[in-house]
Amino acid sequence: MNAPDKQPHELRKDPIVGRWVIIAPNRLSRPQTVQDCPDHDPGSFDPFLEGNEDTTTDEILAYRDHGSAPNGPGWRVRVIPNKFPAVRVEWEQVKRGDGMYDKMSAVGAHEVIIECPHRETNMSRLSVENIREVLWVYRDRLVDLKRDPRLVHALIFKNKGALAGASLDHSHSQLMVSPIVPIAIKEELEGADHYFRYRGRSIFDDMIQQELAAESRVVLETEQFLVFCPFASRFPFETWIVPKHQSSHYENITRNMIEELGTVMKRTLQMLEVALDDPPYNFVLHTAPFDSQPLPHFRWHIELFPRINRVAGFEWGSGFYINPVPPEDAADFLRKTDIE
Repeated sequence: MNAPDKQPHELRKDPIVGRWVIIAPNRLSRPQTVQDCPDHDPGSFDPFLEGNEDTTTDEILAYRDHGSAPNGPGWRVRVIPNKFPAVRVEWEQVKRGDGMYDKMSAVGAHEVIIECPHRETNMSRLSVENIREVLWVYRDRLVDLKRDPRLVHALIFKNKGALAGASLDHSHSQLMVSPIVPIAIKEELEGADHYFRYRGRSIFDDMIQQELAAESRVVLETEQFLVFCPFASRFPFETWIVPKHQSSHYENITRNMIEELGTVMKRTLQMLEVALDDPPYNFVLHTAPFDSQPLPHFRWHIELFPRINRVAGFEWGSGFYINPVPPEDAADFLRKTDIE
């Protein structure tokens, strides 16, 4: 079990733009074993390796071989509480003011999804069956956490490589659930709702139809998914995976969709890693808030960002991104990448 933090974390609200920030002092104690350099020692200690379960927090969920015991070997995908969480489910939800400022206790869940029991740095090198189980674990955790009425929104994300924010190189992703809707998700929800009210149809349907008609930004198309580089890509080779049929909440995904999404995810990551020489990257899964009914205007989707250029002062100061690679060129390059 983790010792309680000496200083409970807080959510603090920016009074100008309404952005919430997590103040989390214990995150400074995280181990750093990832180095984006050729002399990184692949033999360094790996706490996520099968057999090292006693060095991690106790598992919340694991897909295991029959007969294997919790917190021991025999698992295929394993979920544990983050050892250095930004938010905690054990804390009491307290809202209070500090003069003109608003803040609340950092109630939530911060979990790590260890994607495989063996040492592997690249999700793309996992089997399709393994990736499908990871994607289904995402769904299982959202279904469970949705039962807590204090929790409002979940973000699933992956940091691959030190430049993308990873502190351990063993392939893993994370889940963070909070009592508020992050500003980036709020902006997507509001923009999609405005379009729906004005046009009477989903912006995601129109976007998919236009991308398929133009073809120039399409990376991969399957029966249920479209992979493309968005028209206003913020970063070089930014790539989205969007379901073709309406679904606002990822936790409602079906087994049939997971089967196909596992293949799509593997192929997309393979193309990015081969085309860009195994870059650091982030991906995020955007899904609707827990406390909303099915939304006709919003659709869950996955956004991938290879970290091949740096965000600098202009971007930070303005929120206005400069992308040196047109998405049409990026998509063409990815389509032509040989991943066989």
